[in-house]
Amino acid sequence: MKSKHYHFIGIGGMGMGTLALLLLAKGHKISGSDLKDNELIAQLCKNGATVAMGHQASNIQNPDYVVYSSAIPINNPERIESVSRQLSLLKRAQVLAQLVNEQVGITIAGAHGKTTTTSMVSYLLLNAGLKPTTAIGGIINGHTYNAHLGEGKYFVAETDESDGTFLYFRPRYSIITNIDFEHVDFYKDWQGILEAYRKFINCTVEGGCVIACSEDQRLKILVKESKKQAVFYGFDHTCDVWAKNIITDGFHSQFECHTKTAKLADFELMVPGRHNVLNALACIALGLQLGVSVEMMQKTLKEFSGVKRRFQLKCQMEDIMVVDDYGHHPTEIVATLQAARLFHKKRLVTVFQPHRYSRTKFLLNEFAHSLALTDWLIITDIYAASEKPSAGVGIKTLLETLQKAMGNRVVYLKKEEILNHLADFVQNGDLVLFLGAGDIYHCCDELVNILNKKKVMV
Repeated sequence: MKSKHYHFIGIGGMGMGTLALLLLAKGHKISGSDLKDNELIAQLCKNGATVAMGHQASNIQNPDYVVYSSAIPINNPERIESVSRQLSLLKRAQVLAQLVNEQVGITIAGAHGKTTTTSMVSYLLLNAGLKPTTAIGGIINGHTYNAHLGEGKYFVAETDESDGTFLYFRPRYSIITNIDFEHVDFYKDWQGILEAYRKFINCTVEGGCVIACSEDQRLKILVKESKKQAVFYGFDHTCDVWAKNIITDGFHSQFECHTKTAKLADFELMVPGRHNVLNALACIALGLQLGVSVEMMQKTLKEFSGVKRRFQLKCQMEDIMVVDDYGHHPTEIVATLQAARLFHKKRLVTVFQPHRYSRTKFLLNEFAHSLALTDWLIITDIYAASEKPSAGVGIKTLLETLQKAMGNRVVYLKKEEILNHLADFVQNGDLVLFLGAGDIYHCCDELVNILNKKKVMV
């Protein structure tokens, strides 16, 4: 294999950095740029990448390919320079799909749960000795990698539906967790979303298999219409793989797993909530397709400790729990708050950073309904990502809508005011949950540091 030089614009993003790590492991030269340093960039540099801070035309040397994601605008100076020099510009998903399509591809798609499901599947195949290559949109707790170059025939990849680029993939096995009213800035309406998933289902190669969640009726209809070989999983006995007698308590869950013909086995999980039971069922359904033993699936799922920023326990002391979660869509928020209730704390205190103006605009009432499930709510300014305020409503409109649903149980604070407020407000017996896909996790880490210092002083 001849080594190529790939330059990544925005290399510190999880999806971009994951792909860059894989290409490094394959022996390619990697350079890139980003606005801020982070742990992933440090790992890339340690592995041999060259990364510049800031986006500027001079960062583009003589790469064979320039890779960008949907978060990089057309007026980015490095994109402009690449176009002016007629360099080969590729979307991140194009590069990843090329790698996946060269092997037996296992893709995980869906509006919610795909990072955890991809992690479960990757962990299972690694434990089963199948030596997969993996590309995950998160990092499994207790591990330092989200990309792994394997020697086997399987490639497990999390796909991104946000900009339609999941249509580049041609998987042998396609797990789809659900469909939701998400990324409306790109798809415009439900019709656009459903049409994209219809096309994605049909991207599964002949002789392949779609593994779909039967709890999502829209998804179930699309899969049945496709005529593709399908395996359905869920909570209903009509599914091919289904769960009954589910018991959830804190981080521990257990359930009976059945097929259409018989009980398969009892399973235990160390990740909270019924939504994680569904994620586990998807993993089991795939394992059955690949011939993985039931005993290996039981062992792996019981050992699996979750993914960073997916209901990640950051601190527990003096009966106070601090949890960090990536949830930023109302459906995810409902699942996360329901999981938080399993810990039977006196109060659930949630700190929420909205993500994108457009999402806030299109799902305004849904946010009010979902966030009202917490006891106390702190909201802070909208994390814009790549958007401008004109893309949707502002924080004032969201606050007014939340106040109608929650009364005085919600307060708006600037990010720099949150810690002082929590210092006075938090009591023993509280679960403090930080929610959002932006940078709110920094506040979570700062609160943990404060609590740890108090413990030392005591």
